[in-house]
Amino acid sequence: MEYTILGRTGLRVSVAGLGCGGPSRLGMRNDPQSAIHAVALVKQAIDLGINLLDTAQNYGTEPIVGKAIAGIPRERLVISTKKTLPPADHSNPQQEIFKGLEQSLKALGTDYIDVYHLHGVEPKDYEFAKNRLMPAMRRLKEQGKIRFIGVTEGFVQDPSHTVLQESLNENLWDVVMVGFSLLNPSARKTVFPLTTKHGVGMLNMFAVRRALSQPERLKEVCAELVAKGAIKQDAVDSNDPLGFLLKETDATTLPEAAYRFCRHEPGVDVILTGTGNPAHLKENVAAILKPALPRSVLEKLAKLFGGLDYLTGN
Repeated sequence: MEYTILGRTGLRVSVAGLGCGGPSRLGMRNDPQSAIHAVALVKQAIDLGINLLDTAQNYGTEPIVGKAIAGIPRERLVISTKKTLPPADHSNPQQEIFKGLEQSLKALGTDYIDVYHLHGVEPKDYEFAKNRLMPAMRRLKEQGKIRFIGVTEGFVQDPSHTVLQESLNENLWDVVMVGFSLLNPSARKTVFPLTTKHGVGMLNMFAVRRALSQPERLKEVCAELVAKGAIKQDAVDSNDPLGFLLKETDATTLPEAAYRFCRHEPGVDVILTGTGNPAHLKENVAAILKPALPRSVLEKLAKLFGGLDYLTGN
């Protein structure tokens, strides 16, 4: 495993982080009875050298992480979890933050969280989060119950990163979780210059989603882009739109190429990978640890997708 420093936090983190949510939720989304396998998967990740584990209040996987890390020296791990935003008309939203944190601490079996995020902040939520919720987050940090304050953007609703562009200029966060992939690399222009300037740690989500793991979905996405005029028809093979990634590199699969694209992007600290399959976890970690893609291929990807800021990859 390779390690890096997560921005100004000073936390030493593995460049691959285990995402305990996403489409799989450690395999529990489709098989809620698979807790034993999910615990084993988290332990496998730790054995592979992963020390950053990312979960959330609404994933239902905090207890799984708690069981998996029991008995491991706490200082060896970096635990990231998230608080679902209370409704904007809640009578006491700060109390909901305090309550959620205590529930997460109990589920995880720890007395502090390394990075505690406001979860999925969309443009409509921003003023509420900044004015009503951040005072509670700062209080928890002062109390030592959380070490650093983070935010995950509502990427599906805000794929052009409007919340992060505004909030990073107000220096609210120690860590941000950003949607970034070869299909939507817009964060390199709008987000990464700000995180770098302010020393904010960056966790990369959405590196691989349906369009980069399911060939038929990729064909649909590229056909839609051609129909919109977003990419030229003769720029891609309609039957194998990203086939050149495997022909012109040593990558053996498209997900591998997608992980490598994100891993070596300046400004990215940690690539989150989530799965319920032990073999896939091993493959994904191996991909993240492989060298950068050739410059010629990166240039070709930039010509195809470099101007897009609205795809999620789903």
